[in-house]
Amino acid sequence: MKIAVIGQSLFGQEVYCHLRKEGHEVVGVFTVPDKDGKADPLGLEAEKDGVPVFKYSRWRAKGQALPDVVAKYQALGAELNVLPFCSQFIPMEIISAPRHGSIIYHPSLLPRHRGASAINWTLIHGDKKGGFSIFWADDGLDTGDLLLQKECEVLPDDTVSTLYNRFLFPEGIKGMVQAVRLIAEGKAPRLPQPEEGATYEGIQKKETAKINWDQPAEAIHNWIRGNDKVPGAWTEACEQKLTFFNSTLNTSGLVPEGDALPIPGAHRPGVVTKAGLILFGNDDKMLLVKNIQLEDGKMILASNFFKGAASSVLELTEAELVTAEAVRSVWQRILPKVLEVEDSTDFFKSGAASVDVVRLVEEVKELCDGLELENEDVYMASTFGDFIQLLVRKLRGDDEEGECSIDYLFIGGEFVDAEGAKTSETINPTDGSVICQVSLAQVTDVDKAVAAAKDAFENGRWGKISARDRGRLMYRLADLMEQHQEELATIEALDAGAVYTLALKTHVGMSIQTFRYFAGWCDKIQGSTIPINQARPNRNLTLTRKEPVGVCGIIIPWNYPLMMLSWKTAACLAAGNTVVIKPAQVTPLTALKFAELTLKAGIPKGVVNVLPGSGSLVGQRLSDHPDVRKIGFTGSTEVGKHIMKSCAISNVKKVSLELGGKSPLIIFADCDLNKAVQMGMSSVFFNKGENCIAAGRLFVEDSIHDEFVRRVVEEVRKMKVGNPLDRDTDHGPQNHHAHLVKLMEYCQHGVKEGATLVCGGNQVPRPGFFFEPTVFTDVEDHMFIAKEESFGPVMIISRFADGDLDAVLSRANATEFGLASGVFTRDINKALYVSDKLQAGTVFVNTYNKTDVAAPFGGFKQSGFGKDLGEAALNEYLRVKTVTFEY
Repeated sequence: MKIAVIGQSLFGQEVYCHLRKEGHEVVGVFTVPDKDGKADPLGLEAEKDGVPVFKYSRWRAKGQALPDVVAKYQALGAELNVLPFCSQFIPMEIISAPRHGSIIYHPSLLPRHRGASAINWTLIHGDKKGGFSIFWADDGLDTGDLLLQKECEVLPDDTVSTLYNRFLFPEGIKGMVQAVRLIAEGKAPRLPQPEEGATYEGIQKKETAKINWDQPAEAIHNWIRGNDKVPGAWTEACEQKLTFFNSTLNTSGLVPEGDALPIPGAHRPGVVTKAGLILFGNDDKMLLVKNIQLEDGKMILASNFFKGAASSVLELTEAELVTAEAVRSVWQRILPKVLEVEDSTDFFKSGAASVDVVRLVEEVKELCDGLELENEDVYMASTFGDFIQLLVRKLRGDDEEGECSIDYLFIGGEFVDAEGAKTSETINPTDGSVICQVSLAQVTDVDKAVAAAKDAFENGRWGKISARDRGRLMYRLADLMEQHQEELATIEALDAGAVYTLALKTHVGMSIQTFRYFAGWCDKIQGSTIPINQARPNRNLTLTRKEPVGVCGIIIPWNYPLMMLSWKTAACLAAGNTVVIKPAQVTPLTALKFAELTLKAGIPKGVVNVLPGSGSLVGQRLSDHPDVRKIGFTGSTEVGKHIMKSCAISNVKKVSLELGGKSPLIIFADCDLNKAVQMGMSSVFFNKGENCIAAGRLFVEDSIHDEFVRRVVEEVRKMKVGNPLDRDTDHGPQNHHAHLVKLMEYCQHGVKEGATLVCGGNQVPRPGFFFEPTVFTDVEDHMFIAKEESFGPVMIISRFADGDLDAVLSRANATEFGLASGVFTRDINKALYVSDKLQAGTVFVNTYNKTDVAAPFGGFKQSGFGKDLGEAALNEYLRVKTVTFEY
């Protein structure tokens, strides 16, 4: 079809691009005039493609369409007008001109919210469902026949931005393209809009956004989030106008203790606490506001309202001054009307809009090697001088002034303090800085969490809903994890040192896949009927039922904090159990974010509990607790043996263990050498070597040994070691300092015993816990590094004689570990023979690290027993009951 696109913004640009990909001919693009010398993204994209672009400031005068505008439009011969994001009033002479008419996008489920502030009103009214409509444009205002509508759930703390970015933008683009496809196929409906339920609220403006305090807390929260970020809900207090942002009703565990903030008309004074500003509705319930904009435009943390300005101004180094000047140039490009950017230049008062905030953040991130910067930071430091101070603090790793934030325990569906308010620091391995304080669970907290899980299992809704409904909740949780995947990946990068791109694909991506896979199993867990001897003259019927075991304790390691949690928790929940999760003390943050998402998904309270804390305290109490019926553990063999003993002594609880490894990888001379080098590198250096199935020892056939080593070293030297948030980084920091020290000692041991250190072996000379990718050759079977796991980026290479198949198999199996193994050869007979003989739970042939949610995973020998993933994992969290009837 010949299409005219009338609109603007990135939304309009994306719809335009997708329509062209679908094969439609865009004959013309109509967008808004350039603003401050900057063209709209839609116009820019069309100009690149050579599509005619028209930029009219108006389409009519005195109620009449402008003849020259109509003439230029008609000359294009459009068969359909597509208005993806249109802020101008288009006259009916244009709307009705094409033979297919015009379709327009609207960000609400018409007719519920007609008007230009529809997204705002969806939130202000507390709607549980939001969405968008695509309708046939007419001479009314949002009253044309409906073509297509799609809806989504509105989350309790959604703002205009989150709702738009999560659903209205991505799904809206797909919806516009789908609507055009239906028109082209002659299948597009025209459904008259009902008048019942139709509204038309006015545009939200600053003067109309004042907060009415005579209403419940939830209504006040809805008003604030419905006006966040534009125009901003405000009130008068302390003799100035205060605008509130980032509101939440999640005030579990918060105590309204702090400095009182009197607010005229409010039911009670607000309270400034460490967590933010607590406000009260006329129902005496609380809401929490985290950011306040002062009358002069400056945004501050609500918790800092009475603290005033920062007392110290940083003195910049020469290198930081160079960075500041580069950032000044970025500001200058974004603010062309400003003759000279000075320290007092205010970003927003100089004409910047929200789209400019996004541009500034992205350009500064690129300039500062992937520095973690948020849009919120620009609002918090809107003048250039303040922005540079904030930026330098972040670059130095000390951007948090005053007390760090605290992440709490998650018990019974609420975030709560640990007993005695005990906390510990979680460290960013990239620079050694403190990310935040995390509550440190005590024995009494374990008892509370187990009690909550037991009550949820025995008396709660979780055990009463159907298996299919349980699966539906797990699917919803997976969807929420996907919606927050960038945030989760960023947390993994900050807390665990995982390279962001790997975290996004593996740490988070496989976690999402795991929950979706096991969600599908929920209503397929079934028993069987068994023929037994009859009790003549009567008959018998014997059947089995698979039932959940009850409360499960899951103890997860620090190398894949979210993925290991997901591998065990997904199977545990699919089977119908409740769970107490103990994340590793050094990497607790994604587990706490996961806990938050379970609430949003509607998982009943008490089903999932998360207790950051030490293994000796929390892990031990879970192993000993009489009401815990199953322990799932991933970690060292030494600790696994101790857990197994405790489980036996306490109440003979079920246990599954995924323990240490020293996985052999045998590379034969008849392999595809290029692939063997590539996969051999991955087998060792994947996730910085902090990988339970990492190849602990490579056996390379003598005739290709030297060439293999040469190529590996060549590739190692190409690896970029650096900030895990940098998309170009191949190798991030080791997880924590103690592990870094262990790796250095490991390599020193190898050198002392006579192995050849080909490259690496040292800490990288930069802040943080970085260790060089390392290669050892000439490693003999009796050496420490030949027998012990490094759990780091250390490649251990040993030779074996050409053709000596059984001897190398004997050497590969001469270990008490049996988690994984691998073989590279083009000979299928050899591959099958070796895979038969290798004593490991997983054998990779001409590949490595190829795990999948449907494939069982677990070890042999002292690498443990029991399975994660696949149908087999369900059996770890189920018990079989036999029922016999006589009739």
